[in-house]
Amino acid sequence: MAQFAYTGRNVDGQPVSGQTESTSASILARQLMSQGITPVRIREAGMHMDVSSEALQRMLRPRVQISDLIFFSRQMYTLQRSGVPILHALAGLRDSTRNERLSEIIGKICESLDSGMELSAAMRQHKEVFSPLYINLIQVGETTGSLDTVFQQLARYLEKEKETRQRIKSAMRYPVFVIATITVAIAIINLFVIPAFAKVYSGFNAELPMPTRIIIATSNFTVTYWPVVLLVIGGLVTAWLWFIRQDYGRMWWDERKLHIPVTGLILYGAALSRFATSMSMIMRAGVPVVQGMAVVAQALGNKFMESKVTSMRAGLERGESITHTAKQSEVFSPVSLQMLQVGEDTGSLDELMSDVAQYYDDEVDYALKNLSTAIEPILLFAVGGLVLMLALGVFMPMWNLSKVMGVG
Repeated sequence: MAQFAYTGRNVDGQPVSGQTESTSASILARQLMSQGITPVRIREAGMHMDVSSEALQRMLRPRVQISDLIFFSRQMYTLQRSGVPILHALAGLRDSTRNERLSEIIGKICESLDSGMELSAAMRQHKEVFSPLYINLIQVGETTGSLDTVFQQLARYLEKEKETRQRIKSAMRYPVFVIATITVAIAIINLFVIPAFAKVYSGFNAELPMPTRIIIATSNFTVTYWPVVLLVIGGLVTAWLWFIRQDYGRMWWDERKLHIPVTGLILYGAALSRFATSMSMIMRAGVPVVQGMAVVAQALGNKFMESKVTSMRAGLERGESITHTAKQSEVFSPVSLQMLQVGEDTGSLDELMSDVAQYYDDEVDYALKNLSTAIEPILLFAVGGLVLMLALGVFMPMWNLSKVMGVG
C-alpha cells in the first residue's frame, strides 16, 4: 500500500482534495468515483518536487518525435488487428518504447483506461503529443469498431508528414549553410581584416574613397561596440521569437511566409497537401464534414490558412457547399477548387482529395529538387555584392596608390 494525494470534484462540482492509502492510482480512481468524486489528479504522496525541479526535469526529458508516433501507431495497428486487448497492447508498448516521455504518457493512458475512460478521452489529456486529427480519428475508430484501420491510416499519414518535413529540411540545408558562411565571413572581415587595412591607409595622409570610408567606419563601430551589437542582435531575435509565439504574430508571419519567393510556393503546396490528405482521412472515417473541418484546419501547420479553413465551417453550417466556402476563403488554388467541385458532384470527394494530395506532393517534391537551382542566383547576387563592396572599399585605394603617394 502506498500513500496517494488526490484532487477532484464532487457531485456538486466543488473541488475536493485529500490523501489516502491505495494499491495503485487506478484503483484509487475507481474508489473515488464510487464515492461520487471525479478525480482530476492523483499522485504518490512521496513523489512531490518543487516547481523548478519539475520544470528542469521536463526540459531534460526527450520530446516525442513524429517517428515515435509512427512506431506507436504501427504497433497498435498490428496488435489490434491480432485481437490483443487494448490495455494489454498499451502495457506492452509502454515497456518497449524507447522514448521515456512517450512511455510515461502511455502509462498514464493505461491508468485512465483502467478507470473507465475511453482511449480518445485519455489521449485528449495529452494534446502536446496527440494532435486533434489523431484524437478525433481515434474517437471515430472507437465508435465504429475499426481502431485497427484508423491506426493504420494514422501511421501512413505520419510517415508522409515525416517524409515531407525531411525533404524540406534537406532542401533548405544548402542555402542556410551559404547564408551562415556569408555572415561569418562578414564578421571576420569587419573585426580583423578591415582594421589591418585601415592602419595601412592611415599612413597615406590622403582622403580615402567614399566606399573605403564607409567600410572603415562600419568596422570601427563593430570593433568598438561589438558587445552592444551582440546585445541588439540578441534582443531583436528574442523579440522576434516572442512575437511569432503570439497568436497575432504567428498569423502575420504565416501569411507572409506564403509570399516569400521560391520557398513560399513550397510551404503553400505542403499546406494544401495536408488539407487534402486530412480531408480524405476524415471523410473515409465517417466524420461529419462540419465537425471535421475544424480538425483539418489544425493539421495545416499554418495559422493563416488554418483561420481561413476554420471560417469555412460557418458556411457549411449554413448549408453551403464545400467548393463555395473554399472559394470564399481565397486560399485555394484553381486546381484544388476544380477537384473539390468534381468530388462533390460525383460523390467521391475522399478519393479526389487523395489525388489532390498526391498532385501537391509531386509539386512540392519537384520544387524541392529545384530549390537549389532557384536560390543560386539570389545567393550569387549576395556573394557578388559582398565581393564588389570589398573590392571597391579595400582595393580602390591601392589602385590609386600612385596618385595618393604623389599627393603626399
